[in-house]
Formats: sequence, C-alpha cells, structure tokens
Amino acid sequence: MIDPKPSPLAAHPSAFATAVAATVLATSAVLAGGTAAGAQTTDTSCYVTGGGSLEICRGTEAEGVFVAPRACESVSGVQILRTTPGTGPLQAVYQAETPLAGPSRRGAETCAPRRAGDPLDGGSVRAGAMPEQLATTMPPVQGRLWEVTRAAERPREARGRRGRRREAAPPPETTAEGIAARHPITVAGRDWGGDAYSYVFFLAAMPTENGNRHALLQARTLDFTRFDIRGGAEAGTTWTPLGKTDPEPRGRRRRGRTEAEPDPGVVLDETGAPVVGHCQGQGFDRTDLVGSISVVDQVYHYFYTDVLPSDCNEPVATRRMGLYLRTSRDLTADRPWSAARTIAQPLPNKSLVRVAKARDMDRWVVAYRCNRPANTMDGPVSDICVQYTADLAPGSLAGLTWFSEPQAIMRSTAYLGLRSGGDGSGRFGRSQHFWMTDRYGNLATPTSYRAKAGLVTWLDRLAPGQAGTGASSVFGRPVYWGTWSVRAVIGR
Repeated sequence: MIDPKPSPLAAHPSAFATAVAATVLATSAVLAGGTAAGAQTTDTSCYVTGGGSLEICRGTEAEGVFVAPRACESVSGVQILRTTPGTGPLQAVYQAETPLAGPSRRGAETCAPRRAGDPLDGGSVRAGAMPEQLATTMPPVQGRLWEVTRAAERPREARGRRGRRREAAPPPETTAEGIAARHPITVAGRDWGGDAYSYVFFLAAMPTENGNRHALLQARTLDFTRFDIRGGAEAGTTWTPLGKTDPEPRGRRRRGRTEAEPDPGVVLDETGAPVVGHCQGQGFDRTDLVGSISVVDQVYHYFYTDVLPSDCNEPVATRRMGLYLRTSRDLTADRPWSAARTIAQPLPNKSLVRVAKARDMDRWVVAYRCNRPANTMDGPVSDICVQYTADLAPGSLAGLTWFSEPQAIMRSTAYLGLRSGGDGSGRFGRSQHFWMTDRYGNLATPTSYRAKAGLVTWLDRLAPGQAGTGASSVFGRPVYWGTWSVRAVIGR
C-alpha cells in the first residue's frame, strides 16, 4: 500500500541523470530549430479549431524526454499538477507497475525485464514533488497506492531443535491479488469551502457475474505522501489511512501492532448506483472510465470514455466508445457524482480522451488518441490530436469533427505532429497521454513556457506488428513531453 522505497530514479542517479541529459539535449535541439535525435520531419502546416476562430501549427514546439524507466518499470498517464497558485510546487502523479514483493537491491542500475503477463501488473499509483523549473523532468517518486487488500503473508522463520533456523519458503514474486490502482486523476477539493485535501480517483477491476468491470475508487491526501482510502458507502463515507510511508526500524515494531485494513468502496452516483464501466472486459488497454476532471464555476466535470452499452455483446476489438460526463459539487458527499450524460458518440474502439478548461479562455480543450492521415508501410502513425471548442457548453464537444471516415482507423487532420519518440514505422504508439494542470484540473504550463497553450505527456509504447506479431511492452518504454501553441485566426 505504501512503498517505503525511494523512486528508481532517486535510487539510481545515473538513470535520473540520463533522463535529465536527454531532456536538455532534445529541448535544445528543438528550440534551436532542429529536431531531437532520431525524430522525424513533420508537416509545419496549421489546422483550424475553436469553431474556426483558432489555429494550431505543427512542427515548432519544444519536446523532450520526461523519464526513461528501467526494463522492469513502467510509466504512463503522467499528470503534472501545480498544487498552489502561481509557481510550484508541482506534483507528478502517474500509473506504474505493481511493486515486486521481497527485498530490493538498493543501488542496482539494472533489473530483470518485465512483461505485462498478469492483468494486475501495471497497477499502482506513484507521486513525487518537483520544483517549477524542472517541470519537464520526472522528479524522484514513491509508490503511493496499489493493492489495498492484505498481501500474502511471508512464512515465519521456523526454528528447529537447539534454536537452529530452518529455511522458510521463498516469498511470492508479486504482491497478492487485490485492487490494482490504474489511471489516476488528481484534483483539489473544495478549498473555497475549507477543504484542504487533494483527491485521487483511480480505477480497479471489480468482479461481476459476467466478468470484470472497471470501477471508480477514491483516495485523499494532504501532502501526496500519506493517503486515505474511501470506503463504507452503505454506512456513510469513511476514510481509512493506508499507513505510514516509512516503516518502523527493524526490531522496534511493537508486537501485535497491525495497520488499518482499508475496505475500498466503489464511488456512487446520485442514484446510489456504483460508478462502473458498462461492459466487462480484459486486457491492458481498456479505457472505460478513463478520463479527466476539470473544475469550472465550482463544479467538477468528470469527462471519460466508456463502451456504448449497445456494443457490450460485440467482440472486444470492435466495440465503439462514447464520451460521457458526470458532475459534482462536493467530492466528499456520500453520492458525489451525477448520473452519466452522453456527450459524443460513437468514438472508435480504445479511444482515450482528456478534457480540460483552456488556459485564459472560456473553452474546452480536448486531447485524444489519433493517427495521422497518411500511413507508412507498417501501418498508421500514432499521434495526439488537440482541439478547442467555441465555448464552455459541454455539448459543444459533440460538434467537433473527431476523426475522418472511416472512424475505426482513427485518422484525423487535427494532430500535433509530435516528433519525439517513435521511428516513423507505425509500430510505436503515442499513448496514455495526460497533461499539466492547475490544482483544479485545468490546463497550466511551466513558467519557462508561459506563452504556450499546454504541455502534454505521452508513453512511447512499442506495439505489435500488423499481423499481431513482434514485441509489445510498456515496461522500459520512455515517456516524452511536448508543448503546443494556439493563436487567433485573423483576416481569414
């Protein structure tokens, strides 16, 4: 539940230094008018958005390496969060691998490569603070949330006659099955009403009669170090501490001392129904209930994707998605979220959408997974599309032209033209993107990029070939960052 070990980058300074150096080199190259090493030349044309009043131009933005994890580590869905007004401190919150059980080798520079072979693997939330000027480099982080049920107990060391020690059975390779925390979304509480907490919503697999469904869970924190888990919805909301960040020194623990056992409760909506995905499913790329939370006029807007209910009986690979919205005025209420409202449909299978209020504008910004219009010999080239709405009416998102026909191919002309990562072959997916926000989940940028409209992070995932063959992994894959700019269309 709470990882006492420091971040891999903190424990292995050379990895941290490598990530920093790569960031500096990539950024310098881009700002100088070049591209990062191995980057592709992109179209520098602009596309119109915001109801025809704005345009975004490709090819001249700053990009760099955010983190380069080891082969046994994964990083995705990185949200950079400014926790106070003005400048810093910042928090990076993201999804990581399930921690391995047993002692770790502190100071080790390498680790055995891991593959995502267990549906629970890749399920933990990590967080770390960083100063404002390092907003484009991953800070030292620690594990905060993962399985919150009791882990398998390690056998006690048995003693034979005359006090001789007998070898105990080896510890399990991974923690026991529990709630794998995925796809975290972080937002401040009602600080205008005296709530000092920040809240982290995350997803877990909930068993049902027809298979597992994604369910929405909630945690709270004052310092991003100690967390409480929400539970006990039937008897009113209760918050159970997850325990200490640092364990007591060996030999000084009190006998009989036990940590509180959290009993997570699925977050409810105003009708008393649990907030769960429409359909059962398996796999690592599910995006049901994945999204973002943005506060506008003291109302929380939770935008997320889910499978259309009518497609639940269709093959998993062909299920269409919809964009949904739930709202709340108080995240601590027993039933905080409204019933779901459909915003846009249909969207292609595995669509991943983030929505937030734009910087200094009364508009929504939407960033979503897409492919560039032209394919390579090996298939589509993945990118991230960004569009603005004409106003803050949630329904204005439905008026966007999300994809070209046929939608299932996910082609769009509204792509950013990202250069970092990938090799142009189509086998590297720019996926699990998130962005930098203020404490209310609305777009923000580092002070060194004040003129930019936003900063996005993404995972450079190696994907299977067209025939489904070849290596595929989220472990050891780098996460990049990039900016974009938007300007008014004048005289057109």
